[in-house]
Amino acid sequence: MINPFKKYRIDRLFFYSFATLIVIVLTSTVLISFRMSSNELAQTTSHYQHKLLVELNKEISSRLQTIEQISLSLSRDEQLISYLRVQKDEYQRYQESRNVAQTLANVTYSIPMIQEIDLYMDQPVFGDSKSYIQFMERSQASGRVWFDALQDNDTTWSSEHMIPSFQGNVPVMSYARKIIYDNKYLGILVIQIKAESIRSTLAGQSTEANRLILSDTGKLLLHTGNISNHVQLSEWLQHKIDDSGYTRIRGEAGLEDNLFVYSKSPSSQWTLVEVTPWGQISAGGYKLAEAVGIIGIVAILLTLLLALWLSKQFTKPIKYLISMMSAYSLGGKKITVPMDYENEFGYLFLGYSKQNERIEELYDSLQRRHEQQRKAEIEALQANINPHFLYNTLDQLNWMAITRGQHEISRIIELMGRMFRIGLSNGESFVTLAEEVLHVESYLEIQQLRWKTGLAYTITLSSDLKKLFLPKLILQPFVENCIIHGFAVRSEGHIHINIEVNENTLNIVIEDDGVGLQMGPDAPHQRNTGGYGVRNVKERIKVYFGNRYGVVLTPRITGGTRVHITLPALTSRPDPAAMGKEQ
Repeated sequence: MINPFKKYRIDRLFFYSFATLIVIVLTSTVLISFRMSSNELAQTTSHYQHKLLVELNKEISSRLQTIEQISLSLSRDEQLISYLRVQKDEYQRYQESRNVAQTLANVTYSIPMIQEIDLYMDQPVFGDSKSYIQFMERSQASGRVWFDALQDNDTTWSSEHMIPSFQGNVPVMSYARKIIYDNKYLGILVIQIKAESIRSTLAGQSTEANRLILSDTGKLLLHTGNISNHVQLSEWLQHKIDDSGYTRIRGEAGLEDNLFVYSKSPSSQWTLVEVTPWGQISAGGYKLAEAVGIIGIVAILLTLLLALWLSKQFTKPIKYLISMMSAYSLGGKKITVPMDYENEFGYLFLGYSKQNERIEELYDSLQRRHEQQRKAEIEALQANINPHFLYNTLDQLNWMAITRGQHEISRIIELMGRMFRIGLSNGESFVTLAEEVLHVESYLEIQQLRWKTGLAYTITLSSDLKKLFLPKLILQPFVENCIIHGFAVRSEGHIHINIEVNENTLNIVIEDDGVGLQMGPDAPHQRNTGGYGVRNVKERIKVYFGNRYGVVLTPRITGGTRVHITLPALTSRPDPAAMGKEQ
């Protein structure tokens, strides 16, 4: 996965990260505030709607129960029963019909919400068609809106419908009751209630409220407001658990969601329902979300401007530093870094300035070293000439000694040439152990020629160690100390050199039987050359190999001095310059 902070520009990452975070926070805030406010408004709305429906239910139930009681009272009226069951002549029936009509008319006039009363019977006496009391053949009841429900019940309420009158078609609700006497079905009494009277009560002061009156079976009796056909009453009836409560019914197939608040009092058989479109409830939430959104957009713009300004402030010194780094060149015009930053950028500029100064110093140092190296190369070329001249001169001296019969001098010159060649070693600092041993043997042979007799030496060395490498001129200074200082007041002496390897460590032990480290008062003063040679060996070992290796001088119990030199067992010639850097 690619790390964007390693690929894209910092100012853009800073700006877009800020913008994305703010947009996410704002969107979440708007959605959460809208959801919470909508739910809170739905709960508040349902609470107050339910309280209002309870009051309306009480008032409407009171009115409708009054109609039911009037219907029951009329169905038991003796005059009405007599009119329906006793067969009389036409005149008597006509008189009784007038009395019954007057009784029913009095009820109609005394209760304003009654539109008219219809009496379905056998062989009615027809009256005035413009009257509020109508006598009809019982066969005409078939097809009325309440007829089917009345087949299985003694009474029933019908939904709102239109009936004709002398004033035109009038919307009513019908309450129908069977009139049965002595188990004989005599007729049907229907009280027509003015729908507008109940509707005005149901609407109350909210003329635009969408309210319904439902029967026990869920049949819609009457409604107010704009109740469209897509209101999911059947779905609401499935969710309805208690007699009172509220629920949200989600619309399907493009239909709108609705909030259903319903109430049914224990003493009534009607359920009042108020239907509120969810969009109307969430309108307040939309307004709140819109206000939050506007405030958030303004906040986003201000924050983005701040983020843009901050990103520029953050990246400005970085860009300036990059431009300085691009323009920098060795030996070029010196770049001045800003000094007014006191924060991390100030430390960065200060560090860059110090780094440039250090680079300039290193560059000057490299130039000096380059000049020194060129000078050393010239001197090395000159040194190559000097040894060649020295070798030629020694060869000439050797031939002169041979021609004059000076064989000892000839041998000494030959041994000195060998020592010079090993000591110079073509400029190499490390030689093989075989070459180092040959060098010290040449020196010892020269000393033997000088002593004539009395100087003896032994060197113990296995042949497999002769290929190891060590710094040159390690043995000769100590052997020279043995002869000059150890045997200074003596005419004889013995030197033993033992070389072996233990655990990758080259151990060289040089022992003599001279006067030892504690010299007497009559002994001659030490020469500076000897002391310098030993010190030189110690310092070279320390520089090349560190403190782990070195030289230890100790007196022998039987007299004399013991020198113990420890070096790493090197199977190849190392680079002295690299070893110096490692140390």
